[in-house]
Amino acid sequence: MPRLVAAFLTILFLVSFGDSSFVDPQSGFSPSTAFADDDDDDDDDGDDDSNDDGGGGNSHSSSPSSSSSKRSSGGSAESAPFLAPIRRLFGPQKDNRGSASRRPAQPPAPQVQFASGEIIVLNLTTQDLQLLLRDGFRILEERTVPGSQRRFYRLAVPDTLSLPEARDAVRALPSGQNTDFNHYYRPGFGETGCQKENCAALKMVNWPNMSTDAPAVCSAPSPIGMIDTGINRHHEVFANAKLKVISMLDEDLPASKQIHGTAIAALLVGQPGTRVRGLLPSAELIAIDAFHRDGRDERTDAFTLVDALYNLAAEEVSVVNLSLAGPPNSVVATAITDLVQSRGIAIVAAAGNNGPNAEPAFPAAYPEVLAVTAIDKSGKVYRRAIRGGHIDLAAPGVNVWTAASIKGARWKTGTSFAVPFVTAAVSLVRARHPELTPDEVYTLLKSRAEDLGEIGPDAVYGAGLLSAEGLC
Repeated sequence: MPRLVAAFLTILFLVSFGDSSFVDPQSGFSPSTAFADDDDDDDDDGDDDSNDDGGGGNSHSSSPSSSSSKRSSGGSAESAPFLAPIRRLFGPQKDNRGSASRRPAQPPAPQVQFASGEIIVLNLTTQDLQLLLRDGFRILEERTVPGSQRRFYRLAVPDTLSLPEARDAVRALPSGQNTDFNHYYRPGFGETGCQKENCAALKMVNWPNMSTDAPAVCSAPSPIGMIDTGINRHHEVFANAKLKVISMLDEDLPASKQIHGTAIAALLVGQPGTRVRGLLPSAELIAIDAFHRDGRDERTDAFTLVDALYNLAAEEVSVVNLSLAGPPNSVVATAITDLVQSRGIAIVAAAGNNGPNAEPAFPAAYPEVLAVTAIDKSGKVYRRAIRGGHIDLAAPGVNVWTAASIKGARWKTGTSFAVPFVTAAVSLVRARHPELTPDEVYTLLKSRAEDLGEIGPDAVYGAGLLSAEGLC
């Protein structure tokens, strides 16, 4: 009898704990793997190390290679097929978070799209402003466009008007055409990859001087601008980099984390000899931290985005990297048109990661902006990249090696991480051909692209894969 009891308890133990690393044989992924829109839970706590094949201390790997290693572990389904009838008897097992292993993930809560109770307006005359103040509008914030007398405002709407009614009332004024909600824009987080470092991304676009020992001969005489989250300026990849960070954070709002901005900046100006050699390590980068946190949500609003764009124009940048996405906004559109057409500043933006059936994201979908999608090393488009006729170019954006927020480096995935490749290429073209307009620069780069997908420009890859051969 004692032997029977011991055997029964052993079976119960195996049933309860032997399958915690179960891998779905159809997908090859662990059910506990989370494909989140950001990696805050992992990346801010550390980085990869020599003992971590996952490249970042993420215990829930999402790579097929990592999943296959779990498949051969002692507690996998394949290693104990005789337990299957007993498992069916006792019901589905729990994963290490206590949820049923086959229970589908809950969809994320909808994100707030714009600030409540306020609108923004560009180029409003003093006379029209006084009319609005008389009718109950209040000035929350105002700015002067650098180098001009034009001003733009963030206004609180009267309690008697809904937000659409308030916007329409301002648009009805002689100088109120450029009025809209104060929309939110977010950094384009994708996923954290888990493979070993290589030069695949640089080779894909034929980037010159790929060796970390090669001199940094590629240079850009004009500064590059970017608007993003905070940046860890003390990261080792920025030692000796010409990096200027301008904070536009409201002191009353929680600061954004330094994950996304650090990764994007490192791709642009990471220094040779460090974990991440940037595309243009000798270039000057002027980065504006325009984001704040609301719980787990990191975002900037349209008013701050416009302010940041004009501040970069005052810094005389030649190109602006916008690894962010949000809804259309007439005030943002007007500012971008002004910067591109009147001031000759090129703007490169991420296509967005909301999926192939999603509506176009902005500012990438504006005609004055060069829209960039992400592909993997085999040339396949990132599965969550937005598609559409506005897509211009494709660049590496799946498992791209770049800086972690505190130290070291990690693999990153998302359309955000494809944008710096195109931004750097635009900067090189502008250095060699300063007479070209932004649109002419875009046309030149698209004419040199390697065609992918359908013959000719298409809604998935645009003109095709960026080629930087001969630009430097």
